[in-house]
Amino acid sequence: MTAALPVSELARRMQRRAHLLIPGGAHTYAKGDDQFPENAPPFIVRGQGCHAWDVDGREYIEYGMGLRAVTLGHAFAPVVEAAARQLQHGINFTRPAPVELECAETLLSLIPGAEMVKFCKDGSHAVDGALRLARAATGREQVAICADHPFFSTGDWFIGTVDMPAGIPAAVPRLVHRFAYQDRAALEALFAAHPGQIACVLMEAARLDEPEPGYLQWVKDTCHAHGALLVFDEMITGFRWHLGGAQGAYGVTPDLATFGKALANGFSVSALAGRREFMRLGGFDHDRERVFLLSTTHGAQTHELAAAIATMRFYREHPVVDTLYARGRRLREGVAQAAAAAGLGAQVGVVSRDCNLLFTTRDAQGQPSQPLRTLFMQELVRHGILAPSFVVSWSHSEADIDRTVEAVAQALAVYAQALDGGVGRFLEGRPVQPVFRRFA
Repeated sequence: MTAALPVSELARRMQRRAHLLIPGGAHTYAKGDDQFPENAPPFIVRGQGCHAWDVDGREYIEYGMGLRAVTLGHAFAPVVEAAARQLQHGINFTRPAPVELECAETLLSLIPGAEMVKFCKDGSHAVDGALRLARAATGREQVAICADHPFFSTGDWFIGTVDMPAGIPAAVPRLVHRFAYQDRAALEALFAAHPGQIACVLMEAARLDEPEPGYLQWVKDTCHAHGALLVFDEMITGFRWHLGGAQGAYGVTPDLATFGKALANGFSVSALAGRREFMRLGGFDHDRERVFLLSTTHGAQTHELAAAIATMRFYREHPVVDTLYARGRRLREGVAQAAAAAGLGAQVGVVSRDCNLLFTTRDAQGQPSQPLRTLFMQELVRHGILAPSFVVSWSHSEADIDRTVEAVAQALAVYAQALDGGVGRFLEGRPVQPVFRRFA
């Protein structure tokens, strides 16, 4: 690993140039400079498996690749080859291509209870489509969303509810109500306060904590008792929790569900899938008012759907999900042992399922700390680990995990010193900040 070398002046010039031409310096806020320590690579030029190289040739073991979209690995041959074959025949025509039907059949064969599907490019559009469909199906305007799940859409209806609402008409988020995960009384209170007005409940089936026994089924039953639909956002849980998504893992089938990220191993494919009685409203084989569900120029580009088919086929033929759990479990245990050895068991740990590990960084009083998160990431970068999370991929080998645990142990030695002497003595530059904030 060569990651200990400083970032070059060339890379810094590119970084400054990016901020002149691109608002925030990146096209995705979660990839922005404010989300990473100062010594993090400003740009990644290539990747192979779970390894990535920056413009200076520094190599990293990478986690949470592509915002958790690259679950098989960078430049993963079966997926790249499938897309390349399709590229030779064109990618966008004036009528549907056979690959659209094949991709629909493949996805629907994996997802419990899903009978129809529409493909698009990103998770936001898929979720927006689900809400539009739920509102049309129920004749209601208001929606309930889980407040503990941090991101659902770039649409006004959601961004207006977070601490970055500039440009959003105040009337739009008034139709959105929030409830806490596993707080049954809170959800019941929303239905009671807005009788006959809530079109759907939108949530991830799980994120950090496992649902209490019977909770998800209770949410579904409560929705239906009040005439509302249940929508699962499976952008993260899909193809990680289970081959059939979180609904496959927990045995609770929502009315509608959205998928993306891992669906095509980083290629831009997302999906809205669900029960025929609702999905068909986006077509024309019914006598109700039609719904403009999802329709984009590039929504079914053939090479990306070919990539999705190849991804799903690989999942079917190989123990991908089992491997994600196994590698994550090895990493969880290694981090726990390293933290305990450093006397930091109460400060640094991991949460969520083994297939989706996120790390926690706390101060001496046990409170979450952004400066200490930054320091931890900084020291990992110093030892060749690029890790905004500890979310693993199929390509992470046991050797990669072991190398990461070694880097964690080295990072924790600095972390312990920072707790005693102050984080400012060890931190290079400013701490990372939340994406959603009103001012820079």
